[in-house]
Amino acid sequence: MIRAVRGTYDILPGDVRLWQAIEREMRAVFEAYAFSEIRTPIFETTDLFVRSVGAETDIVAKEMYTFTDKDETTSLTLRPEGTAPVVRSYIEHHLADESRMLKLYYLGPMFRRERPQKGRFRQFYQSGVEVLSTNDDPAIEAEVVEMLMLLFERLGVPDLELFVNSIGDRECRPGYVERLQSEIRQRVSGLCGNCKRRGETNPLRVFDCKVPACQPLIAELPTITDNLCEACREHFAKFCGYLDERKIPYRVRKQLVRGLDYYMRTTLEIVSKHLGAQDTLVGGGRYDGLAEDLD
Repeated sequence: MIRAVRGTYDILPGDVRLWQAIEREMRAVFEAYAFSEIRTPIFETTDLFVRSVGAETDIVAKEMYTFTDKDETTSLTLRPEGTAPVVRSYIEHHLADESRMLKLYYLGPMFRRERPQKGRFRQFYQSGVEVLSTNDDPAIEAEVVEMLMLLFERLGVPDLELFVNSIGDRECRPGYVERLQSEIRQRVSGLCGNCKRRGETNPLRVFDCKVPACQPLIAELPTITDNLCEACREHFAKFCGYLDERKIPYRVRKQLVRGLDYYMRTTLEIVSKHLGAQDTLVGGGRYDGLAEDLD
């Protein structure tokens, strides 16, 4: 018997109605906040993800489904995430000419060759929202959070928690990463294999480690939140102030980082304790400069 490929699954007719109901609710909420849908191809040139997500990230180094096209000259990759394709389309089609602020959303399958487990598959479905603008004010970030919290409320998702942080920018982060790497090297003998590798290739990702034995050592490491430049500190304070104005409860998690290189300044996660180990519903943040990097 031929079965579905490991890490994939069929959405059977009885479940499709539920999927469609959730998708209708997503579209209704996103469009109420003036977001428009965009659909990009499920595969792109590999270089798009290498340049945006980062060559040293786990996604690019270990998890992408990459193949050479039949012309034997072009490397293609099934999309592992949705932001880079949207930004590529934004640049290619000169969408900046249409509006000073473009608000887009997408829904569709993504692909990563991870170890299949509960809540984590090799083909998975993701919805995302992107705001493309030259405006530096974090008010739009708070508005996106408000929109997402409203969506989950309408979907009946219980016990939501919002975690926020800032990971700095290209001015203050390099110096912090250098200091972090030095601190990791001083503790390397007590860290797991993944932390040892990440400490050399992508030090911020050490904070993602879930190995219990590593946690006391990771707790000793300096955090980016305490090493921000004045501009990033002010930006994060304004963002938190906007959340306060909207009466959105949140917690600052100083070790909250994102695994993709394009993130700058604000990072956030929305979790629900009812989901078990894979409890993250939303992960995201700002990506200042990504469009310029890909242009």
